[in-house]
Amino acid sequence: MRGARNAGWAAGAVAVALAAAACGGGGGSSGGGNAAGVLSSSWGDPQNPLEPANTNEVQGGKVLDMVFRGLKRYDPKTGQAKDMLAESIDTKDSQNFTVKVKDGWTFSNGEKVTAKSFVDAWTYGASLKNNQKNAYFFGYIEGYGKVHPDSGSQSADTLSGLKVVDDHTFTVKLNQKFSSFPDTLGYAAFDPLPRTFFTDHAAWLSKPVGNGPYAIESYTKGSQMSLKKWDGYPGADKAQNGGVTLKVYTDNNTAYTDLMAGNLDLVDDVPAAQLKNVKSDLGGRYINTPAGIIQTLAFPYYDPAWNKAGSEKVRTGLSMAIDRKQITDTIFQKTRTPATDWTSPVLGTAGGFQDGLCGKACDYDPTGAKKLIQEGGGLPGGQVKITYNADTGSHKEWIDAVCNSVNNALGNEKACVGNPVGTFADFRNQIGQHKMSGPFRAGWQMDYPLIQNFLQPLYYTNASSNDGKWSNKDFDQLVDQANAETDTAKAISTFQKAEAVVRDNMAAIPLWYQNGSAGYSQRLSNVALNPFSVPVYNEIKVG
Repeated sequence: MRGARNAGWAAGAVAVALAAAACGGGGGSSGGGNAAGVLSSSWGDPQNPLEPANTNEVQGGKVLDMVFRGLKRYDPKTGQAKDMLAESIDTKDSQNFTVKVKDGWTFSNGEKVTAKSFVDAWTYGASLKNNQKNAYFFGYIEGYGKVHPDSGSQSADTLSGLKVVDDHTFTVKLNQKFSSFPDTLGYAAFDPLPRTFFTDHAAWLSKPVGNGPYAIESYTKGSQMSLKKWDGYPGADKAQNGGVTLKVYTDNNTAYTDLMAGNLDLVDDVPAAQLKNVKSDLGGRYINTPAGIIQTLAFPYYDPAWNKAGSEKVRTGLSMAIDRKQITDTIFQKTRTPATDWTSPVLGTAGGFQDGLCGKACDYDPTGAKKLIQEGGGLPGGQVKITYNADTGSHKEWIDAVCNSVNNALGNEKACVGNPVGTFADFRNQIGQHKMSGPFRAGWQMDYPLIQNFLQPLYYTNASSNDGKWSNKDFDQLVDQANAETDTAKAISTFQKAEAVVRDNMAAIPLWYQNGSAGYSQRLSNVALNPFSVPVYNEIKVG
């Protein structure tokens, strides 16, 4: 997911909001620096191999953002989609697009990036036989139903809507009008791929080759990944350092301790337990800036116990049993803001943010919570177990606090318990295998700054990140209508109507909006987080 400017119905609206919200970075001088210096940063193992169309989580996304460049790139300060490899993306009807690819770009192995590099990559990503998690994002391209049918066998190997015209031109035909299609083309799933990806796939997976400012040097699962600056990178956003060593941590408190001890340069997720101390510990080397992130609790709608008549009352009651303000004030030291809708304030009202949409359902009301849960038939099995990954993100602290709030509201100390899973990868695998038996952590970091991105991937029937398998025909219909709108205001208004359907069904419980946080060592300067809360690694200076 992410953006471009040609169709632009929402990119302009959010750019202003993001420019105001994103603080460009922390302290430290932006001058000098050792161009050969290598920095170390905390990280977690990705869920899957780093295929662009198969990575839909944050840790893998960080690497793809360093190793690849697509047709568009999101401005690290404003979030606005700007041309990268796209010379132009033109359309007269919001359904047929002509894409011109800039000349002079190569992959780090010397192979030229051409129109075919994109068409082949998108075709691979869409194909059912390749089982790519982001295949859904190619669903608007004509012929998708044949290469990735909802049921039955694949009847075509190529997308009929993609045509290579020449080395630097290809055309895209969609199966319906989709005015914001260009605004999605900065998402990693749409990155180009070199021929070696197809001719020697196993070798490529062991050491991915891309066209970004960094090249992967080595990766040891559970330990670290080493990336080095690619000196031949042709883009304007060249790396200002010699490389990045991503060190795997299963506890961000350990990462913070290593930062303070001088054994680590950058922590991009300050643990909740350290938020009271971080300003005195780091001073100007602490970053706390708004980001397009919302934390929610999702539900397994494939479990009949959570998808029966009246269950929306149970979900709404649970929402009302959570004291968001107390949790965000005490555990997160106000680096989170209680959620009042299902998107993010970084969109701004012009971009579709609806402050207060959740209404009383997001207000702490123990009496009302207990009443609604009883009316809905009570908690399934008499108890909710909230599943989460225990390795990153200080999730245990807030999950325990949520359960304490629920237990106090319901007058039952065993009504809610946390259910930890050891690692993020295992957690995601269990979710993908539909093994959840109750609510589970479902934070969402935007892929591109559009209201569509906070709704469609998460709640549209069979969408790529609809992990709980929620489905609602009214919601789907409104999303389809919004995507076909070429008028900015009408498109956003229709998406807002779709969000109201999410509210009325409490499809997921919105908890809080999250700031991006980071701390860094005295060796670094020019450190910043982009609006997605990811460090802008290529701009960091060492020494």
